Amino acid sequence: MATKVGDYKLGKIIIEGKTKQVFDLPDHPGLCLLLSKDRITAGDGVKAHDLAGKAEISNQTNGKVFQVLNSVGIQTAYVKEASSNAFIAKKCDMIPIEWVARRLATGSFLKRNPGVPEGFRFTPPKQETFFKDDANHDPQWSDEQIISAKFKYNGLLIGQHEVDLMKKTALVVFEVLEKMWDTRNCALIDMKIEFGVDTNGNILLADIIDSDSWRLWPSGDKRLMVDKQVYRNLSSVTASDLDTVKRNFIWVSEQLNEIIPKGDDHLVVVIMGSGSDKEHCQEIVKHCQKLGLKAHMRVSSAHKATEETLKIMHEYEGTVSQLIFIAVAGRSNGLGPVLSGNTTYPVINCPPVKNDNVEQDLWSSINVPSGLGCVTVRYPEAAALHAAQIIGMRNYLVWGKLRVKHLNNFVTLLTQDKGVIALNNSKA
Repeated sequence: MATKVGDYKLGKIIIEGKTKQVFDLPDHPGLCLLLSKDRITAGDGVKAHDLAGKAEISNQTNGKVFQVLNSVGIQTAYVKEASSNAFIAKKCDMIPIEWVARRLATGSFLKRNPGVPEGFRFTPPKQETFFKDDANHDPQWSDEQIISAKFKYNGLLIGQHEVDLMKKTALVVFEVLEKMWDTRNCALIDMKIEFGVDTNGNILLADIIDSDSWRLWPSGDKRLMVDKQVYRNLSSVTASDLDTVKRNFIWVSEQLNEIIPKGDDHLVVVIMGSGSDKEHCQEIVKHCQKLGLKAHMRVSSAHKATEETLKIMHEYEGTVSQLIFIAVAGRSNGLGPVLSGNTTYPVINCPPVKNDNVEQDLWSSINVPSGLGCVTVRYPEAAALHAAQIIGMRNYLVWGKLRVKHLNNFVTLLTQDKGVIALNNSKA
């Protein structure tokens, strides 16, 4: 058995599965190493074959997927790649539940739900949970069964709040990856994920996400499937069949190389009518950057330097595929309307209102001439969010950050509610 992988000294095996080994890292408390095997299985391990190179392909695919999920803000256990066939993760106690999200009805769902036609579209995606138990073929469980099992890991009891958190997170993970694959004209049909509890009692998306984890149909055509279902469908397995499966897995990994949006596909230009509004504009830019948006600041007055304002506007037009102007001007706001009247790109007014002049400043931005479409928001964060919603229509990473922001709002309320319930119980 190897004693070292990459730069990492291996400790004892924490757990070994059909396709991976998990090692303790004695020199890195709180972390572990997941080593993939050149092995493919199906039917709870009843069907199994060696597949040379699968470990590296799986590790590459998994790393690219978690790069996307980490970048949009999903809380995951993934840390970094350790070698061509292994990666480092936060040490977690795994919750023995598989969370499945489905966009289309196919596979085992049809067997369990006779009468539903194949291809039935779920909106929102259908979610199901299965208890990990190979001996009993991973039976489907309800929320009530999960809660009643009273799973407890690293001091965290898995109750209704925790189930709700995992359910919401699983849905966001699916939707982000669905958007990701759509950029390559591939339909993500369904997928499974697992969660673990780290040493601090936090629930994290954990385990591995690779071509064993999902159904993926290029052009939405089942006949073109490139996932492990190709292997599952084989009644007998030849060397040629395994080579086909391997080529499919390589194709998936290679597609992921082209899937990260370039940072030069969009730009938010924040134009202020006066340098005195710089602090307000910096706040807008800060929120834009949190959402993954590239932003520039400029100074120009539509009243005092109209030609220069239009020159700045034309300077940016045609430079990127997605361009948004945010106009920051108070009093008599001519900046937003002038921009809107001379460009086909979106314009957002975000006046630097003063507490003693809120109504007048907002009215100046709202009461625009007919034929102009610039919108008005009061707060810097709202301006950035509106810009992100526009850009997110074509940039799945920005869309993902917005989706995770909604998830984090939900988690914050869930955590606060759990705290209040505990307080109520302590006083009972």
